[in-house]
Amino acid sequence: MTPAISVSHLDKTYASGFQALKDVNLDIRHGEIFALLGPNGAGKTTLIGIICGIVNPSSGTVKVDGHDIISEYRAARSLIGLVPQELTTDAFETPPATLHFSRGLFGKPANPDYVVKVLKQLSLWDKRNDKIRMLSGGMKRRLMIAKALAHEPQILFLDEPTAGVDVELRKEMWQLVRSLRASGVTIILTTHYIEEAEEMADRIGVINHGEIILVEDKAELMRKLGKKQLTLELRDPLAAVPAALASYGLALSGDGKELTYTYDTKGERTRITALLDDLQHAGIRFRDLRTTQSSLEDIFVGLVRERR
Repeated sequence: MTPAISVSHLDKTYASGFQALKDVNLDIRHGEIFALLGPNGAGKTTLIGIICGIVNPSSGTVKVDGHDIISEYRAARSLIGLVPQELTTDAFETPPATLHFSRGLFGKPANPDYVVKVLKQLSLWDKRNDKIRMLSGGMKRRLMIAKALAHEPQILFLDEPTAGVDVELRKEMWQLVRSLRASGVTIILTTHYIEEAEEMADRIGVINHGEIILVEDKAELMRKLGKKQLTLELRDPLAAVPAALASYGLALSGDGKELTYTYDTKGERTRITALLDDLQHAGIRFRDLRTTQSSLEDIFVGLVRERR
């Protein structure tokens, strides 16, 4: 099957000489939620800008459902909806008028029923007679998504969709994104909220210094790179880790009351049983123990740090 988006050997160097993208290769599948993560200045916005036809590439090719973004610009662009970070709407229009206008920009015939459907789907129908300037920030964010969906795109880019919104609205937005994916829309999400990617994405891409350093199914990424930690709450504080336990790489808390053992979940042996035996032989007793799994944030920070 033709990918929803196919990026091949993409480079972008600005007039200043700054190279924002370096030989980027990426395929995004139909019907998935793909999260693109990266620190500020990594190249996320430039990559999205090129795919959406806003920024010109220096070299390489980009195809949207098989349509080249340069030679078949209209066909490619009509398949894409973009929700930018900035709230850009006509403050004195109503939500339905904004959607009708957006459809017209893409040469779509009027379809009042579809506009009503989108407004209801995004919980904006009750605000249909309000001027946009009267809407709350969260409602304006919803309207930006509705506007991007007005021309019935197959692919939706969400650039920091929940930036500046409260936790409750963020979770509602997550629910909305899932429902869009269920309807067949391919979602590409950039976010600074790692939990957002962890909650929603099917696959994760990490970009740093203009290069894609990893693309992986989320579950597989967590399995491959995730670490677990066993933390032991000691009965009596330790001044230092005994030399006999050095091979375990134990970390002792500042107050000496906790020992932490980090182990690889994909390793054949965790050595936990051996550790507990050796602790007993060393006369170290503990009150309680707990295990924690590395989050996607831990993995992301580790990857970026490795590539510096």
